[in-house]
Amino acid sequence: MQIAQNSVVAFHYTLTNDAGEVLDSSEGRQPLTYLHGAGNIIPGLEKQLEGREAGDKLNVTVAPDEGYGEVQPQLVQEVPRDAFQGVESVEPGMQFQAQTQGGPLMVTVTKVEGDTVTVDGNHPLAGQKLNFDVEIAEVREASQEEIEHGHVHGEGGHQH
Repeated sequence: MQIAQNSVVAFHYTLTNDAGEVLDSSEGRQPLTYLHGAGNIIPGLEKQLEGREAGDKLNVTVAPDEGYGEVQPQLVQEVPRDAFQGVESVEPGMQFQAQTQGGPLMVTVTKVEGDTVTVDGNHPLAGQKLNFDVEIAEVREASQEEIEHGHVHGEGGHQH
């Protein structure tokens, strides 16, 4: 069966950056399982998997605009240290959920200088070209319930 709209796909992957550093991998774990066409994975990877089938191996390069987007400078902000009430020590690398006009946003602390904390709301992989080494393990038709819910159920998927 070929990967198409509303098929359930399970695949193994290794994600590297342009320097060849491994950023993420399914090695030693269950394959990543998703509902094709439901926006469950980044668009550039989903587009390249279309029409493939179990057993296929491929290398996919995804540009930032089809991955986690370009870096948006307006998502980097300096905030007062007292915005982190109840947190004893704020350190670079820590992540917090910020409430914005557009709703909740995960931010990462990038710098702490005195009473000023710099936070970045960009995805950590924004602006980066992503290189995937993929092996498709399984392709099957989605159930009606999976289609209605927009995600995979059962093994490798969502448990209700």
